[in-house]
Amino acid sequence: MRPHVELIQEDDYIWHSAELPGGEGRASERRLSTDEEDGSSSLRVDFHTDWGRSPGIHHANTEYFVLEGEMTYEGRKIGKGGYVYAPKGVPTGAITFTKGTRILCYREYGDAGFDPVDSLQAPRWQDAREDVIVIDSEAMQWDSVPNAGPMPGLFIKYLHVDPVTGFYTRLVHAQEGWSDHRLAHHPCYEEAYTLQGHMEYNFGTLDLGTYFFRPARVKHGHFTSMEGGATWILRSDGELFNWYTQNEWVRWGGEAINYGPGDGKTPLRWSQSSHDLAQPWRGEESLEILRKAWEYQNEQGAPDAPLVPHGTGPDPSAIAIAKALDAAQLQGGHGHDHGHDHDHGHDHDHGSPADLDWGADPASLEHSDERTDEGRHNWGHGRSWSEGDPIPAPILSTLPVRSRSRGRWDGDGM
Repeated sequence: MRPHVELIQEDDYIWHSAELPGGEGRASERRLSTDEEDGSSSLRVDFHTDWGRSPGIHHANTEYFVLEGEMTYEGRKIGKGGYVYAPKGVPTGAITFTKGTRILCYREYGDAGFDPVDSLQAPRWQDAREDVIVIDSEAMQWDSVPNAGPMPGLFIKYLHVDPVTGFYTRLVHAQEGWSDHRLAHHPCYEEAYTLQGHMEYNFGTLDLGTYFFRPARVKHGHFTSMEGGATWILRSDGELFNWYTQNEWVRWGGEAINYGPGDGKTPLRWSQSSHDLAQPWRGEESLEILRKAWEYQNEQGAPDAPLVPHGTGPDPSAIAIAKALDAAQLQGGHGHDHGHDHDHGHDHDHGSPADLDWGADPASLEHSDERTDEGRHNWGHGRSWSEGDPIPAPILSTLPVRSRSRGRWDGDGM
């Protein structure tokens, strides 16, 4: 599994010698995220000299995307925006990169292993499927996303779509002023590297060189695309369905035994919510964009609630807990303020736990295989989903890995 990374500025990563076996030349890599169980990795690679590798077979589904410079695949030269997809177990042609070229390199479902072959007619691995894809994305036209969210203004270029799993890599552009005021979660993971522009959202600021890897079912949103819009290369390990949340709240707490202010002898009760964490970080322009998104959605007759910037207005978690306490008292719960101690050893009925109705049994909002399948150790494990299947709720994410210079985690909407 990969950790939740949200979000990292690439300059905050250290450089390593690039793990590109079988190649000639020098290169360095920044490891944006890595799965230590199967070797899957997302990497930023810089070539310090001309670099090349002869035909061979990758041990992972491998993707190369040129940020700057030049790549040549089997004699075809492609500059910025060049893209090659090399499926696992499939003979792949010779590839070179010129000195100074900067790329993104993705490995999925395998490590950096590479077996040289004499020709592209070498046998495939028995379970190999798909073919090599070579694309000049700069020559492609942007297509409007059919369901761009609560308002139009989102555009896409598809680079690769796995016909079996739905895994796909695409370029996405949000024009200036595009917004989605809702919080969404998905059945698949989602990762992105920002190629251009500026966007604000609940985890921070997306600008050039920022990266996130978000496991399945982690809520995110309140997007506002600022001056110049924003562009990313974005990947998901399955078809991306949007499930939305509004009026969100999270609260947790406990009793501090030997930390925090106090005499160190009496447990100190504390509590914290996403509402408490929120800071007034959004400017007037960002708030105006969010308001327009909600109004547009409302005009379309879609179910929605007025957007209240997180950290302002009543705290939904406090209201929900107050209602729960009222329900507990009505259902027979009682306290211990009855003026006598319990040293006399009698037994009496403390009443049954209150049967509180939070709207849905949490178990009914899980994937049916969540506690039994191969991903049961990982709450952020993606699972296939089709129309008509039960829709699982978001999971509670821990504080994600984030940058020293980027990543806000102010609790907006979490």
